[in-house]
Formats: sequence, C-alpha cells, structure tokens
Amino acid sequence: MTNYAIPVRFGLATSGCLIAYFLILSLFDMHTNVFYSLFNGVITGFGIYEAIKVFRLRLGAGFDYSKGFTAGIVTGFVATLIFTFFFAFYSTEISQDFLQNLSTVFFKDFQNFEGIVFFTVAIMGFATSVVLTLTFMQLFKSSNNLKKSS
Repeated sequence: MTNYAIPVRFGLATSGCLIAYFLILSLFDMHTNVFYSLFNGVITGFGIYEAIKVFRLRLGAGFDYSKGFTAGIVTGFVATLIFTFFFAFYSTEISQDFLQNLSTVFFKDFQNFEGIVFFTVAIMGFATSVVLTLTFMQLFKSSNNLKKSS
C-alpha cells in the first residue's frame, strides 16, 4: 500500500483542485460552457507530473518506467473518479437545473441524458490521464541511448 500513498495523495489534491475550479466557474455562471473544461487537463496534468516527480525522488534508483506509469495512472484515475462523483452529486442534488442548462447548449430536444454526461466526464478524465501519463513518462524515463564515458 505504501507504493500507492503518493499517487493517491496527489489524486486527492488534484480532485480538490478540479472541484474548486468547477465551483469558481459556477460562481460566475460559466460552468455550462464546456470550453472552460479544457483547463481541467492542465490541472490534471500538473497533478500527474508532480506525483511522478515526487514518486521518482522517493524511489531513487528503484524508479523505473512501470512504477512511474502506475503512479501517474493512479493519480489521474483517483482524481477522475472523485471529480465524476462530485459532478454527479452537484448536477443532481445541488444544482438540479445545471444539466438542463447544459442540454440547451448542445441538445435542443434531448431529455434525460444524465448518464451520458457522467460517462463522458469519466471517460474524458481517464483518457486525459492516460495520455498525460504517457507524455510525462517520456520526460522521466531513463534513456538507454546515453554514451558511456570511459
């Protein structure tokens, strides 16, 4: 379990940042504009990058690609799951007209699409986590192409 402590901690922090960003957008009534959700990728990316970096510092010589990849995926998936649950709670319990306002932006005659929205939020988060983890691991992996000096 100690191998997952850092990624879970960073996943919790990342989800907190995602929730805070969403609530700040909702204060200004900008949370129905999906283009602001592009910044979620920046927040998630920062959390994954920092988790891998700290994980690498903690493991030292024991760090390899698979451990770093696992740290990034766990961080992103924890953040995505928590944010998706928050999003579902917010849109069904706190602001019941949120999904109706969101549906008027995209679907003129489409009703009862809550499940599709929650599924889309989760899939977007998971896909972002995988892509960003693969990208950041290119920075953190050890290179086999270095020349050995004699």
